[in-house]
Amino acid sequence: MIKLSLKQYAPFAILMLVAIFALFIPLLPNFDEGKYSGPDMAFILIAAALVFLMTPGLAFFYGGMVHRKNILSTMIKSVVAAGVITVLWVVVGFSLAFGDTIGGFIGNPSTFLFFKNVNSGAPHLQGGSDLTIPLSLFAVFQLMFAIITPGLVVGAVAERIRFTSYILFIVLFAVFVYSPLAHWTWHPEGFLLKMGVLDFAGGTVVHISAGMAALAGALVLKRRKSHLEHKEVPPANIPYVLIGTGLLWFGWFGFNAGSALGANSLAVSAFLTTNTAAGAAGLSWMFFDVARGKKPSVLGFCIGAVVGLVAITPGAGFVSIPSSIFIGVIAAVISNLVVSWKQKTSLDDTLDVFPCHGVGGIVGMILTGVFATKTVNSLGADGLFYGNAEFFFTQVKGAGIVIVFSFVVSFIIFKFINLIQPIRVSEEEEEIGLDESQHNEKYSQGTLLVEERAIYIEKNSPLTESIS
Repeated sequence: MIKLSLKQYAPFAILMLVAIFALFIPLLPNFDEGKYSGPDMAFILIAAALVFLMTPGLAFFYGGMVHRKNILSTMIKSVVAAGVITVLWVVVGFSLAFGDTIGGFIGNPSTFLFFKNVNSGAPHLQGGSDLTIPLSLFAVFQLMFAIITPGLVVGAVAERIRFTSYILFIVLFAVFVYSPLAHWTWHPEGFLLKMGVLDFAGGTVVHISAGMAALAGALVLKRRKSHLEHKEVPPANIPYVLIGTGLLWFGWFGFNAGSALGANSLAVSAFLTTNTAAGAAGLSWMFFDVARGKKPSVLGFCIGAVVGLVAITPGAGFVSIPSSIFIGVIAAVISNLVVSWKQKTSLDDTLDVFPCHGVGGIVGMILTGVFATKTVNSLGADGLFYGNAEFFFTQVKGAGIVIVFSFVVSFIIFKFINLIQPIRVSEEEEEIGLDESQHNEKYSQGTLLVEERAIYIEKNSPLTESIS
């Protein structure tokens, strides 16, 4: 008879309590469609779907780069965030991020508890201008950002983190890191926004926070056995990486252009800066590798393109299209150099999340402070390149605050989880692979059966028998 511990019961019990409590939330009438713009609603619905597509894209991107025995465990960690964050966002996450402000630092958790008043809520956020889309659509669009952010951290702790520990990390990260940062940066009363910090689509909220959490996680979980033994782990499936890059690039148009929150010229500009920076960064990474004596690689272009997408995110709606070329090229070179430096240290960030997302986000925030111009967005600011040094230093200060906050809180979260249960799998489980040890599943079982059948045929063929 299988004995189940309290820890095994807890996740399902909590989910059941949430489900039961949800039945008692009072029904409210839907929003008044006459208040909103049909084209804007259609555009943001599509943009939200595109951002969601980035989550399976990230799963392919990461899954293709790990060892074959860890592909499934890596991919599910990105995708399972869609389940965890969706429920958490409806219950309390959206309230913490965009509810009535408490001192500019966090939203009141009761404002939109279980999406209370979201469908029938006023078409504006507290202290902000009226939206041309329903509050419920804004909430769903922001949900997609909240889903992918903890998924980014997976790449740093892949091949050694326990699945249940990662689930707990998602919840704690969303509550104590992501939601406060979203409130600081995007809520009209958020203290970073009030300070003058500009982040169009998530350079701080998404990428710096994930990059610093990745660094904290890599430090807490320590090095993999293969890393200690200096064993090279070849990517399991480079075509997966290529597919993942394509999906991420495609979805990023919704990520950045959708952050204009309307079908307008600003969205067009953000779309173009996004595509331009990604293309420039992919080429920059690949050509920089060639200049350093390496061969042009598929992985190089793919990683570079993602770095470009990361770097342009905070300034997508504030910088010009020509400036985005410079941002992409410089961000790729800097991240490439940080990856090279990291490989000479004992830091085991499995898939270089900190050098790519963390550093890429930092570079993007700083360069937004350099190249932002009111010519592109009248609600923005002129940067250092246009004579405004004050805004540049504001961006640097904002990035610094987010770096420290994200790292410290994430480090505490990882340490706290480790007190509750071992955050890392055992040596035996690591050796077997997380696909089998954590999920009792194997990647490409069909391929294995074909290989086994080939061995059987070889052993039992007439030619083999005659030789023996």
